[in-house]
Amino acid sequence: MSSTAVPADAQETSDLVSDAAFRVCADPANRPLSVEDGSGFENRIAELFAGELGLPVKYTWFPMATGFIRRTLAANECDVVIGYAQGDELVLNTNHYYTSAYVLIAEADGPLAGVTALSDPALKGKRLGVIAGSAPATHLVRNGLIAGAKGYELFVDRRYQDPSGDMLADLEAGTIDAAILWGPIGGPLVKASHPDLKVTPLMKEPGQPRLFYRITMGVRQGEKAWTRRLNSLIRRNQDRIDAILADAGVPLLTDMGTELKDVAE
Repeated sequence: MSSTAVPADAQETSDLVSDAAFRVCADPANRPLSVEDGSGFENRIAELFAGELGLPVKYTWFPMATGFIRRTLAANECDVVIGYAQGDELVLNTNHYYTSAYVLIAEADGPLAGVTALSDPALKGKRLGVIAGSAPATHLVRNGLIAGAKGYELFVDRRYQDPSGDMLADLEAGTIDAAILWGPIGGPLVKASHPDLKVTPLMKEPGQPRLFYRITMGVRQGEKAWTRRLNSLIRRNQDRIDAILADAGVPLLTDMGTELKDVAE
């Protein structure tokens, strides 16, 4: 058979990529993204892709902290990380399959509901919860808000610590006035368990660092054929991916992060 007649999805990938299973590298307790019981929205995307490939899903579980890529993807224990920020040099990125932003979470009927920038004067004198070392923390410094902020750890083993859940609990207890979280974490947590809170994407913040990111899948460096195959799956299944993300409560933005994406229901 001529090579030009071979379908794109049947083209050879690296000999390191398994042809017996869709091997996924994931954190076992990174709720609501990936969870060992399969309830995370990244688990649902993995199942979608595995179904398209006609393969079972096989997970390699490891906490999403220092050493994650080295101990999983780079060690050939698995072949893909379902959610990875565009531009990280540790992996080869696929095309992005969604764009989201950090969000401000506040009481739905309170004075901070609807704030879209950390430079908003309404935040002056307020105590804000923020993940230490995250991009929003830089903006809190710039806007004179960091002194009154409460920091929560970034790199933790989420099997034993839950900084996002702790932040939302503090918000409901009145310990902080608003919570700042990465949208794909905060949005689904609020949708699932916090009906009295409102999630607002921070789309109007001037200056750097930006508060929106494009999310890709990560594969091993050099795995260009495998990347092309995943890109094809992303392109053909974008509407189904959007539906999974929207159902979970992930705030979806247009590619430039300036407005909400119109997702078909």
